[in-house]
Amino acid sequence: MPRQLRMVRPNLNNLPELQLPTGYGMRTYLEGDEAHWARIISDSFGGRERTAQDTVDQITGSDVFLRDGFYFATHDDTPVGTACAWRQSVDEKDVGYVHMVGVVAEHTGHKLGKWVSLAVLYYFRDKGFKCAMLDTDDFRIPAVKTYLNLGFIPVYVEEGQPKRWHDLFKKLKLPTMSAQIESLRSTLPDELWTKVSA
Repeated sequence: MPRQLRMVRPNLNNLPELQLPTGYGMRTYLEGDEAHWARIISDSFGGRERTAQDTVDQITGSDVFLRDGFYFATHDDTPVGTACAWRQSVDEKDVGYVHMVGVVAEHTGHKLGKWVSLAVLYYFRDKGFKCAMLDTDDFRIPAVKTYLNLGFIPVYVEEGQPKRWHDLFKKLKLPTMSAQIESLRSTLPDELWTKVSA
């Protein structure tokens, strides 16, 4: 089965200002948010219905879970979007991983995916991480557009991905970013490149 598409933000400088739309707020994880996360991810990812126990199994029960990096966009104090600051290992301090970005369908169109992702990037910057990465899917076209707008650049992590990215850029009606993709390797120190391209 083909791997997901990898994207990297090579540094955490010059992050855009976080400007939530009127009526929305942002906060981090509170006890009891497991059911909110399950509802948001079930609605935005589809597939099987997630439960609060899935949140524990997949997020809050993990040894790489960062409680203060688990963000929720809220509307009337109810979480409607989420993104999680993640690490590939417990001792990772350089490369942050933007994980499980989702917004309930009723609140799409307000760029909440962008704002929760940006909150995670701010978190990584403030904690001294050097860069950030994420994995996504070919069919998540609005999400990919959001990540490109946040300064993420594709990285080829297996054979066949250059064509997949070419096709995706065609759907987005955007130039392929070939120069940026090629220069990313020389931009990152070897230690970071090894982590983001594995």
